[in-house]
Amino acid sequence: MGLESFLREAVLLLASAVVVVVVSVRLRVPPIVALLVTGVLIGPHGFGLVSVVEEVELFAEVGVALLLFTIGLEVSIERLRRLRRAFLVGGSVQVSLTTAGVTGVAMAMGLPWPRALFMGWLAALSSTALVLKLLRDRRETETPQGRLALAILLFQDFMIVPMIALTPALAGTLGVSASALAVRLGGAAVGLAVVLVLARRVLPRLLEVVVRSRVREVLPLGALALSLGMGWLTHSFGFSLALGSFLAGILLSGSNYTHQVIADVAPFRNLFSGIFFISIGMLLDIGWVASMPGPVIAVAAGVVALKIAAAGVAVAVLGYPARTTLLTAMAVAQVGEFSFVLMEVGHANGLLVDDRFQLVLAAAVVTLLATPAVFGASGAAARALAKLVPYCASAEDARAAAHKSDHVIVVGYGVGGRLLTRVLRESGIPYVVVELSNELVRLGRSTDEPMLYGDATREEILEAAGIERANVVAFVIADLEAVKLGVGIARRLVPAAQIIVRTRLVSEIEGLLEEGADQVVAEEFETAIEVFTRVLERYHVPRNVVRAQTRVLRGEGYQMLRSPILRGSVSQAVVDALAAGTTDVYMLGSDSTVAGRNLRELELRARAGATVIAVVRDGSSQLNPEPGLSLEAGDCLVLVGSHQEIDRAFDHLAALETGEGSA
Repeated sequence: MGLESFLREAVLLLASAVVVVVVSVRLRVPPIVALLVTGVLIGPHGFGLVSVVEEVELFAEVGVALLLFTIGLEVSIERLRRLRRAFLVGGSVQVSLTTAGVTGVAMAMGLPWPRALFMGWLAALSSTALVLKLLRDRRETETPQGRLALAILLFQDFMIVPMIALTPALAGTLGVSASALAVRLGGAAVGLAVVLVLARRVLPRLLEVVVRSRVREVLPLGALALSLGMGWLTHSFGFSLALGSFLAGILLSGSNYTHQVIADVAPFRNLFSGIFFISIGMLLDIGWVASMPGPVIAVAAGVVALKIAAAGVAVAVLGYPARTTLLTAMAVAQVGEFSFVLMEVGHANGLLVDDRFQLVLAAAVVTLLATPAVFGASGAAARALAKLVPYCASAEDARAAAHKSDHVIVVGYGVGGRLLTRVLRESGIPYVVVELSNELVRLGRSTDEPMLYGDATREEILEAAGIERANVVAFVIADLEAVKLGVGIARRLVPAAQIIVRTRLVSEIEGLLEEGADQVVAEEFETAIEVFTRVLERYHVPRNVVRAQTRVLRGEGYQMLRSPILRGSVSQAVVDALAAGTTDVYMLGSDSTVAGRNLRELELRARAGATVIAVVRDGSSQLNPEPGLSLEAGDCLVLVGSHQEIDRAFDHLAALETGEGSA
């Protein structure tokens, strides 16, 4: 193929992808699906705009390698440590049950066990990219279901490595013993061990050399060389290019430069992985799919149902209640992007023949298309399931709220919840904590906290916490939907209780107030108020004026800040304070070189324009001090002047204390 033909088809491919993705955003279709549709439209089974499918697949393989490389980069030991139980137990149960279920069904339909097992692997993987995007859009990444979904997805991402490594051997197992599979898997394990040794001993030194060059382009070039070089190495040993890139990502994940490498490599990853999904779409025969809609939909529905059941069992094993279980299970019910990677490997090795390949490929695309709808219906389904499952209080739960009255119910034992309980404990205010995470409940009980395990969106849990006798209910959890449900139930049960809610964004305040919250503390506004406070302090606005303004801004649920236009703006007191002079205090350090000098020698009025109106020493004030007053270490000088004069005085005094100035 000549250069002109290659450029023409490359332009058609990229331009088509841009148009389809832009349209998909407006239709709220996931970008992955849009790229698949692009491949269908421009491929040989569509309009035939691109004919060099083999060349596109070469770029696609690089895209898969870079995708796995960045996954490896993002797998930090600290992240896995925090999710270790959900990762190991939940992930392994979900993958095992899904694989076993699909394998059993496929074998019952007459497939030999290698092909049936491969089908199970394809179904076991979910879409990390799509699920995390939906969780971020709904601001649920830090909710229990968000953390559980992330743990399961990370485990699946790990499993793609042995699955890819074993697929070529699995394709030849009609005449090969199971021991051959074990040997190949053992080879992958040995490779991992070697890589981990290299990561600890060699890579840090190499990275230091690269970074010391101070040439920005060197780091991404080195990262790409490492990714593709490791891919070439594993490929030469009979494994896949993607496996080596994944190991290279793990190599770099523990370094100090991980985030910069991710940022530098991301454009290449997005471009080439986008080409990969387009190449998969090119393989989809839309005519065949149109002639077989029933089997496609049946397979897709069966996979979704089986994955919901398998993930539900996995989360239930971890001890989470019905609502969280179903929310997590429905989040990971689709077939993922790595299934397409594995599908291509299986197709190349003969595990998927043409018709079966088309059926599996089409069903996988349908599950992705259905994911936003399944995700959106999960809330109502979870609430309905929770009503059907009875609540049984344990002995520890019963003791937590026993004999408490006029107490505070703290919903959530994260960072905010732990800070609140510490203050309540030190203040002698009775409280009980309602928490959904088994790990956090165990943590709290280990320090004798009154912990009640359960879901605060259930009436029985709030009643077990003694809500009828409570004075305050404080919601300090990140799950907005759960907060709304809990606030509504709490308000209905005890109309007189004070309900205080922590939330993140301005857009969430109105809905929470409508549900019955008395006060909503918005992190977004509190951050803005903190910045506002520090700016005014920098301009020496009196503290009482600053405090008055923060009260105004917090009043009526941040109504001033929530208005599209700041009507009335900040009070005239701030304007007057900024226009007029002000006062401030400068404290001499314990080893200050100014000590021993008198006020006249400092020449503050001449050099800065500010005046010392008092000197505070040992708790007593000397007003209108004499110019000859000798200063001592620890003295506080009370200065008056304009804002600029105060700043100049501070700079002058600081220079004197460091020996850089003269008086």
